[in-house]
Amino acid sequence: MNPLGWLQLILFLVVLALITKPLGIWLCKVLDVNGKTFLDPVLKPVERLLYKLCGIDPSKEHNWKQYTIAMLVFSLVTMLFSYGALRLQAHLPWQGVLDKAVSADKQTALTPALAFNTATSFATNTNWQNYSGENTMSYFSQMVALASHNFWSAAVGIALAAAFVRAIARDRAKTIGNFWTDLVRIILYLLIPICIVYSLFLVSQGMIQNFSPYTQVAHIDQASGSTPSFLQQGPMASQIAIKMLGTNGGGYTGANAAHPFENPTPLSNFIQMLSIFAIPSALTWYLGKTVKNQKHGWAVWLAMSIIFVAGALACWQAEVSGNPRLTQLGVNPVPGNMEGKEVRFGVFNSALFATITTDASCGAVNCMHDSLTPLGGMIPLLNLHLGEIIFGGVGAGLYGMLVFIVIAIFLAGLMVGRTPEYLGKKIEAYDMKAASLAILILTFSILGFTAWAVVSDWGQAGITNQGPHGFSEILYGYSSCVANNGSAFAGLNGNANPPQPAGVPPLDWHYNFTLGLATLFGRFLMIIPVMALAGNLGAKKLIPPSPGSFPVANFTFVLLLVGTILIVAALNFFPALSLGPIIEHFLMRNPAAHLY
Repeated sequence: MNPLGWLQLILFLVVLALITKPLGIWLCKVLDVNGKTFLDPVLKPVERLLYKLCGIDPSKEHNWKQYTIAMLVFSLVTMLFSYGALRLQAHLPWQGVLDKAVSADKQTALTPALAFNTATSFATNTNWQNYSGENTMSYFSQMVALASHNFWSAAVGIALAAAFVRAIARDRAKTIGNFWTDLVRIILYLLIPICIVYSLFLVSQGMIQNFSPYTQVAHIDQASGSTPSFLQQGPMASQIAIKMLGTNGGGYTGANAAHPFENPTPLSNFIQMLSIFAIPSALTWYLGKTVKNQKHGWAVWLAMSIIFVAGALACWQAEVSGNPRLTQLGVNPVPGNMEGKEVRFGVFNSALFATITTDASCGAVNCMHDSLTPLGGMIPLLNLHLGEIIFGGVGAGLYGMLVFIVIAIFLAGLMVGRTPEYLGKKIEAYDMKAASLAILILTFSILGFTAWAVVSDWGQAGITNQGPHGFSEILYGYSSCVANNGSAFAGLNGNANPPQPAGVPPLDWHYNFTLGLATLFGRFLMIIPVMALAGNLGAKKLIPPSPGSFPVANFTFVLLLVGTILIVAALNFFPALSLGPIIEHFLMRNPAAHLY
């Protein structure tokens, strides 16, 4: 754990803290339908036109049920749109670019199961990919079917968080905002402007942005008849910008952020990590400003930062320690565990990236998580089990954290014998039922799907390794999808086909269907109780603070929140983690044990 790593970690936290307030101020303007911005002269006419074309009345607000239904309808329609585009890929624009470039075995249209998996994945901000982008997707699919969802799903998450915060701040309110207005303003005033600047920065670092055909690369032994290789081209920078800023994570290439085109330089690597946390961090400032308690917003930020730093240090320590079995073979242990990592980034940047991307619901990777040491791989897995609330996905991280805050305040009330109260709103039985249901949906979905796959032929057919590591591959896959992350233990083959009787064609739907279903459960089934909680809090009367009110802006609150997260969330999955990375760690350290 060298000084340069410590310096970069400190620099990352400092820069993140510095951009939190300016971006939070911008969010306050964007999420206020009457907010004024310097972009109004250009974008206000576009905003009005969109309202007129879509029949939106920005002055008419929704109650929590109307807001939730509007979100579900929008997500369903856009998911069906992407499914159709992927199924018809061979007949849509720019397919010819790939047909002339890539190998003959490339799919020109996705199978129904893979198209379903991909459409649900991108509609839920998960971006799980059971394919390699450069060999599967046309330019049209990359830009329209996928990158457009990166804007839509990110905007949906931010809108839901804004609605929840409004509900907490309002007094006996029947409404929590207008979903369509929030969606339009977030995309127009926040995501598109930042992504334009971000894309230009990425191009300046060497990332490609074109519509050129793939470039054929001659091999040294070309004369021997070997199959030629192709250097991918295409509109990459524009997709990577929103992939990171919107915590989407879907890679343009199969190697994701480990690919030199997707992540060309150390600076691009740092900025990509920073952009993953940028909006989730700013939303904590938006929370404090909206509820008129800025110290509370910073207290939530501090709680997130404590768990983030602890996870990053644990993953870093595990990776620099390396594999003792390699040391026994005489391999130099100084570099640590470099297998599966880019030499350009090294151990620290790989561990930091893995922690950040799983703290948020991003899923982008610059190293292969399957190659992490057992305890190093457990940290990303544990981050997924916490519900990705450590800054988390854009919007999703904040409303997930608010659920845990409600639980923490309720527990505090029980400990001191007073009625629990959060920012002037009493926490009652209905609120706890809704919060508990959201946590239980996450837990049962992850463990239920994992158990199903573990005992099934199709589930075991998809793992590369046996034993505890194979179990970790399956557990990570469903944890990633339910948590709407999208990263994977790369050893899991999501297109696996179980053995079929003679003459029966192979099936690819088992993992594709169950993983797709897991993404839907993690996004939409969980959001219903969360929005019900928001609606109930919004309808409550604001009570002035009293001597019995639990303070939510001091370090005691921060410790209570961190403890609640670890106890309520982490302990649910401790038995599963024991069967996977924990037992694998002890097997790795025992020279006489067989790992697989």
